[in-house]
Amino acid sequence: MKWHKITIKTITEAEDIIICYMEDIGLEGAQIEDKIPLTPLEKEQMFVDIPPISEENDGIAYLNFFVEDVEGVDIDSTVENVKAELEEISAFTDIGEGSVMVSETEDIDWINNWKKYFHQFYVDDLLIIPSWEEIENKGHKGKILHIDPGTAFGTGAHETTQLCIRQIKKYVTPETEILDVGCGSGILGIVALMYGAKHAKGTDLDPCALDATEENLENNGISKDDFEMIIGNIIDDKSVQDWAGYEKYDIVAANILHNVLDILTPVIKSQLKPRGIYITSGIIDEKEDFMLDVMKREGLEVLEVTRQGEWVSITARKN
Repeated sequence: MKWHKITIKTITEAEDIIICYMEDIGLEGAQIEDKIPLTPLEKEQMFVDIPPISEENDGIAYLNFFVEDVEGVDIDSTVENVKAELEEISAFTDIGEGSVMVSETEDIDWINNWKKYFHQFYVDDLLIIPSWEEIENKGHKGKILHIDPGTAFGTGAHETTQLCIRQIKKYVTPETEILDVGCGSGILGIVALMYGAKHAKGTDLDPCALDATEENLENNGISKDDFEMIIGNIIDDKSVQDWAGYEKYDIVAANILHNVLDILTPVIKSQLKPRGIYITSGIIDEKEDFMLDVMKREGLEVLEVTRQGEWVSITARKN
């Protein structure tokens, strides 16, 4: 089997934001090549192949994305989408050269290679553990989330997801109805249910999210009746909006980039109950003021702004 390899030349400071933007157009599983030594914790959490580093860091990074060479794949169109996303990012942050190169590579096991770097870790008192590992700390007294992200979704290790998890834990109650927009492998909805939420719903654009979420529900002993899911775009698809329901949710979580939150937020107001909580993340720190303006524009009361690394979470309330 052959794969198209799309390589973006950028700078190390822009790695995260470019990877997030590429995920929005369907490119996941980035392979990162730079000269920054990784810490042991990063090796556990990041989906990367790690070559030996013998040179001084020059600030240059190469991000590789792989697209299967099968009938129906238009690699030229994909590359044009990549270039358009890079142009958008470069309008607000330095991405260095930002060049794009396409090559072909033979069959590789990049789909599974990342698993050797994803190990159990904590978000405060919550232990997140992959389905292929045993619990190391047998004396752990907190809750345990068993997660298998599959090949297309995150593990919970990223700062944006951890920011959301902390806010959900803070605001969830036994009566909470929660909607997770862009739910991926179902992490946020499952966490909400584990901490006492009454019911969860999730939406996502990727059909793979259905299987990933169902598997993680089973891994954590949660009924599919407690976490319903639909594939579709809640921003412009009224059937998805109707399925979700109106003025129904105590919490809506959206771990999505700022440009999507901009057009999503007016829609979400209709799904939130009065006094409902809107938890957003996926906001690069340079766009914090932009998102605060979005909240103000939509008449939402900002309750908290929390930060981790270069990422920001904004929690607001519908009054």
